[in-house]
Amino acid sequence: MRILVLGAGAVGGYFGGRLAEGGRDVTFLVRAPRAAALAEHGLKVGSALGNFQVPVKVATADRIGGPYDLVILTAKHYDLDAAIEAIGPGVGPKTAVLPLLNGLVHLDRLDAAFGLDRVLGGVAYVGAVLLPDGSVRHINRMSGIAHGERGGGISARTKAIEQEFAGTPVAAPANDNILLEMWEKFILIGAMAGMNCLMRGTVGDIVATDEGERLMVEAIDEVASIAAASGFQPRPQSRDRVQTMLTEAGSPNSASMRQDLEAGRRTEAEAIIGDLLRRARRFGLATPLLRAAWCHLQVHENRLAAKR
Repeated sequence: MRILVLGAGAVGGYFGGRLAEGGRDVTFLVRAPRAAALAEHGLKVGSALGNFQVPVKVATADRIGGPYDLVILTAKHYDLDAAIEAIGPGVGPKTAVLPLLNGLVHLDRLDAAFGLDRVLGGVAYVGAVLLPDGSVRHINRMSGIAHGERGGGISARTKAIEQEFAGTPVAAPANDNILLEMWEKFILIGAMAGMNCLMRGTVGDIVATDEGERLMVEAIDEVASIAAASGFQPRPQSRDRVQTMLTEAGSPNSASMRQDLEAGRRTEAEAIIGDLLRRARRFGLATPLLRAAWCHLQVHENRLAAKR
């Protein structure tokens, strides 16, 4: 497969880098300064699963060189319109677009741009950061992608994507119920980001307080109720795994949304917390913790908007 990865940041750099390390035909679509740096030094990834530095192919907006068989999309939600415009020339009649964004709100916009048949469902499971020197640091041992046809079942193209990652440290089996997988990740990220931002602390900071563990479980309940009302009741093992992760004493886990919030940067709150709250209202569900988190984050976003 000819694969285009939008960006070479934390997520795109890690997964695309693993493909490049494995000798796959992968190209990174990046801005000109990043393209020059990658062309000169290659892509460097530090990981407990194996450090590597590889030369990579790069493309810029004026020379994409499509169409590609697969486009992996790792943009932030607030950059989605620009991302759609950027990858457009690389998308042909048989191209599969695999978005690795949290939440679900991006699917309608991608469908409108490229057609329902081209857009897969996808979820990334990785902790990674882009360092100031342009290298990527993989900060935990999670290294997986869930992907699949949104109508269900296993197709030839999802099996082909699975094969592209075969032999790399990335587990990427084709998934026959990808929308449920996406909702289960939405429960995790919605509860974690909401509580991390509302309480301005890690999971460990929160559960170390008198009411923190109980409030965290209530936040999980709120998001899980939205998933169930939407027709995607989380599987018991998934629910147990999320609750264990988000109530672990001493856990340093914290959503990247909190990092952006505390650094004074724009966040993805609109597409995660805001979207969950709108869905809850349509079903008449009470979500007091989501409401408080959304208010907190909107204050931040409104202040940023006033400065622009």
